[in-house]
Amino acid sequence: MENKKELRNWLDAYNLDHPLVIGGPCSAETEEQVLKIAHQLKDSDATVLRAGIWKPRTRPGNFEGVGALGLKWLQRAKEETGMKIATEVANPHHVELALKHDIDVLWVGARSTVSPFIVQDIADACQGIDNPVLIKNPINPDLSLWLGAVERFYTADVKNLGVIHRGFSTYEKTKYRNIPEWQIPIDLQNRFPDLPLILDPSHIAGNRDLIFDLSQTALDLNFDGLIVETHYDPDNAWSDAKQQITPETLIQYMKDLRIRKEIGDDEAYQKALSELRAKIDIADNQLLEILSRRMKISDEIGKVKAKQNVAILQSKRWNEILGKMILEGEEKGLSEEFMLRIYKAIHQESINHQKKVARG
Repeated sequence: MENKKELRNWLDAYNLDHPLVIGGPCSAETEEQVLKIAHQLKDSDATVLRAGIWKPRTRPGNFEGVGALGLKWLQRAKEETGMKIATEVANPHHVELALKHDIDVLWVGARSTVSPFIVQDIADACQGIDNPVLIKNPINPDLSLWLGAVERFYTADVKNLGVIHRGFSTYEKTKYRNIPEWQIPIDLQNRFPDLPLILDPSHIAGNRDLIFDLSQTALDLNFDGLIVETHYDPDNAWSDAKQQITPETLIQYMKDLRIRKEIGDDEAYQKALSELRAKIDIADNQLLEILSRRMKISDEIGKVKAKQNVAILQSKRWNEILGKMILEGEEKGLSEEFMLRIYKAIHQESINHQKKVARG
């Protein structure tokens, strides 16, 4: 699969003067609920109404969706509002039923994307369709797996494609339900700049208070749109209540979010940016030199430990360093999350160096 301008055709055909907005409930609960939300979003920037019909839940016993019955509710919402409609499909039967009920946009969930077997089955069922298919990143941070899923649909002659960034699962506790790992969608964007890229701030956040800032970050990074879980009574939603916002809130967000220009054309701006980028280049070179010196010291520590037959990992020392660096980092405006990531990476590289020394 190669990047082509044609990858944007389906999105360009919507003829929007703003980012694509897909809004609607996590789950279709009742016909009344779907129709009420659809009418509240009808005259907003939301082009597509979304609702989960089949819900893959982490543990059995939770609400797993109303099933095919909900497709008729979406169909009626489309007839009454003129909005396009979207739902998740997880197997060929879902695809068949969704197409039969005039679903405009299909998306493949993170739990499906993680399995090439499931993706291939869904792609085969979508063979040659014109409906846009949006593919969420897999739950684990694996760009190749994500792109592999896109390529399976492309190979199945599904040319109207897009991707949804919904964050990645982590065992560590953070303020996010799924950590953003922004570098991964940025890498994808660099390889396929014309493949529409959409943010799912609801699943990254897990908390409605974080949705606006995540959405703004996405627009600052030139994402093409947002898919936001929206419910008229979020606190009483049957699934993912904490991460849903009201249609009124979504509409206000669309007014408050700032859409950035991709390139500034002011001469003073270009000059200032060039000067600042030159300073970044110098700082990066200095950073590499410092890291290289640190690892040379780790080599020496490895030699001392090997000579005394001492274990490489010294947990007490490591915890002391980590705690100290987190506190000092915060004093310098660096977040705890960043300091954890950077020092874990440095520590792992240090261990690798000491192992190499110990083995001669």
